[in-house]
Amino acid sequence: MKIVVYYLKKRVLPFFLLVFISVPILAQQNRFADLEQQLNNLSNQLPGLKEKVDISISGSSIQEFLRGLAIANQLNINIDPQLNIKVYNNFTRETVSNIIIFLAREYDLDVRFVGTIMSFSKYKPVVEVVAPTVRQIDVRYNSYTQLLSMDLRSDTLSSVVRKITQLTKKNVISSADLSGKTVSIYLEDVPIEEAVEKMAMVNELKSTKTSENFFLIQKQDASDPNMLASNGQMGNFSQNRGQPYRNPSGQPSYGGGSGRVFVHTTDSLGNRYVDVNAMNAPFSEVLDAVAHEMNINYFLYSDLKGNITTQVSKLTFEDFLSRFFRGTDYTFQNEKGVYLVGDRKLEGLRANRLFQFQFRSLETVEEAIPAELRRGVEIKNFKELNGILLSGSLPQILEVEAFLKQIDRVVPLVMIEVTLVDVRKTRTISTGIKMGLGDSTTVTRGSILPGVDFTLSSSSINDLLSRISSVTPLNIGRVAPNFYVGLSALEANNNVEVRSMPKLSTLNGHSATLSIGSTRYYSVKTQNVVGTLTPQTVITEQFNAVQANLGIAITPIVSSDDQVTLTIDVGIADFIGDPPNNAPPPSSNSQFKSIIRVRNEEMVVLGGLERTENSKSGSGTPLLSRIPLIGRLFSSKSNSHNKTVSIVFIKPTIIY
Repeated sequence: MKIVVYYLKKRVLPFFLLVFISVPILAQQNRFADLEQQLNNLSNQLPGLKEKVDISISGSSIQEFLRGLAIANQLNINIDPQLNIKVYNNFTRETVSNIIIFLAREYDLDVRFVGTIMSFSKYKPVVEVVAPTVRQIDVRYNSYTQLLSMDLRSDTLSSVVRKITQLTKKNVISSADLSGKTVSIYLEDVPIEEAVEKMAMVNELKSTKTSENFFLIQKQDASDPNMLASNGQMGNFSQNRGQPYRNPSGQPSYGGGSGRVFVHTTDSLGNRYVDVNAMNAPFSEVLDAVAHEMNINYFLYSDLKGNITTQVSKLTFEDFLSRFFRGTDYTFQNEKGVYLVGDRKLEGLRANRLFQFQFRSLETVEEAIPAELRRGVEIKNFKELNGILLSGSLPQILEVEAFLKQIDRVVPLVMIEVTLVDVRKTRTISTGIKMGLGDSTTVTRGSILPGVDFTLSSSSINDLLSRISSVTPLNIGRVAPNFYVGLSALEANNNVEVRSMPKLSTLNGHSATLSIGSTRYYSVKTQNVVGTLTPQTVITEQFNAVQANLGIAITPIVSSDDQVTLTIDVGIADFIGDPPNNAPPPSSNSQFKSIIRVRNEEMVVLGGLERTENSKSGSGTPLLSRIPLIGRLFSSKSNSHNKTVSIVFIKPTIIY
């Protein structure tokens, strides 16, 4: 027993430690669970896997052990010849599949299946190759303001210049001897020319702009006067700290006799900033002081009128000019390193920009631009390009562009399904007796069912009278040959359901209209007498049209939570009854307005508009027709009852 324990400590335990250290426990569990599942599936074809066996083995090779197990239980097993493992096991009443799982777990075996063949080999864990993360070049460019931002941290120069060229569409190249050069800098919203120059300067390089507008980055010579000194300051920059600016004569500069300008510059890793303190100083002197201190070239197109009082710090020259001229009639423009300054309307300082909408049409956009933004900027609609042409000073144009960019949003399309249901119910009852003389002898005719509408001829009436005379002492006589009697007792019911399902589509905030109806005509005759000696009568007949329409106007407004506010205007007109001869047909009109709020794809019912019409008409013999009961023999009556119900279903659907 001691020898066996020693052997386990010597051989098995180190092997287990190696297995659990090199292979993750979770992966091992998944592997053995898959093996158990595959053995269970294969046991239907190989019943020997379910057989229980008794095996006791000591010091035999695993190849012999598996071969004997396969022969005894009729299994198909392939064993890797390189497996050189001694097996010391004792199994009693254990299934073959559990023994295979135990061996695979105990000796770190890999079992592969090809049909019913099991192949045993040493398990080799799959090593996942993790792709190295590539750092993205942090370069950002605003195409509207044409400003560049960079956050570089030991990035290769070749990757940086490629990124800048792709974003700005301006060619930036580096010399061949800088292929492995790395650069680092942090800039926020800087013009591209200045950004490239500062990046080169901080990293002991120099940038040159060629005549073809290329930016060439090269190594910097030690003799270059613009190279950074060891203390991080520029070698030829002025270092007037808190000193008043002095004009060429050496005297302090005053504005209007009372203002004073204090200017000094700071430099941090190649970024030059200016601090300005001016008290009621003229515009021109403040500009001249700052430009002189920062060694900036500028050109004045017009005199700068007015004074300024300001105290600012840590500003670049362009930031200073932007704040300096804000709210004034002056502006600036950088042209090849020279700043052009003057009135906004002067040639060379004006700008033209075309703003194209991406998500909406330009209709009604011009009216939405605030009057303060439009002042000084000429705005023209360019329908062919779905854009607006802006002309004026660049700062004002940039403000208008920023506003247009905010309202350039996708305008939702609202499809409105309208279901119109018009139910009409009509009931007419007509009763009466008619007697009279016809132009000729009338033949007995008519119907008794489903309604009584019968006409008796003179022969039928005379036959009836003769029968009455034969049973009574009265001699009523006979009627004329062309005499007739008409009997009527009719009831007519009419139920009509009219359904229409139009679909309307409109943009958010715009109205969609629908009109369905009919037209009737009536004539108007005009009689005119022409001439005095021989007057002639001229009769003119004119036909006029009368319309009865069902009109619906819907205006949808979509909110941010996909709810739709509908302004609905419904007008219903319909003809009623039969018109008199040459008279306008009678009509009824109904109209209602409503504002409702529904969710997207919800249906709303606009309550039924119900119209009821009752009419009674009759004719009869005077006085006799009014006698109760007997009066029905001397009259004809007609009762009509009409009921119309209109129901409107509306379902809006938002489409982006």
